[in-house]
Amino acid sequence: MDDREKIARKLRNMQKYVEFLKSYRSIPTERLEEDYELRSAIERNLQLAIESSLDIGEYLIAARGLRKPETYREVLEILGEAGILPEEFAARFSEAAKFRTILVHMYAEVDLEMLCEILHSNLLDFDEFARYIVRYLEQV
Repeated sequence: MDDREKIARKLRNMQKYVEFLKSYRSIPTERLEEDYELRSAIERNLQLAIESSLDIGEYLIAARGLRKPETYREVLEILGEAGILPEEFAARFSEAAKFRTILVHMYAEVDLEMLCEILHSNLLDFDEFARYIVRYLEQV
């Protein structure tokens, strides 16, 4: 499987995770506090969506021979520096990598207000990321 196929598969998976998350866009924080199973499903799908975008970034960085990122946040910053993503978007979207770390390593400290804010306001960033990646792949 070549990198384009891997990226296409990752984009499809990311889209699936984000569609799940979008179905809970208007969920109140109180519901997440009360429903552990739902909160867990939302956190996991968000983690997988973020990791999909980071995997795509790592594929592109390796394929272009760009500098090796030392953090997940740097994956997105490098994509911005290379013109694969607009730098302003890369800087904004790199916050997702920061939240991934919280989801993975500090699960007891997940701020439910922040999680709801992401659901309410930031899911379209994944769609924007996908558009930039597809546009880039069409140009190379």
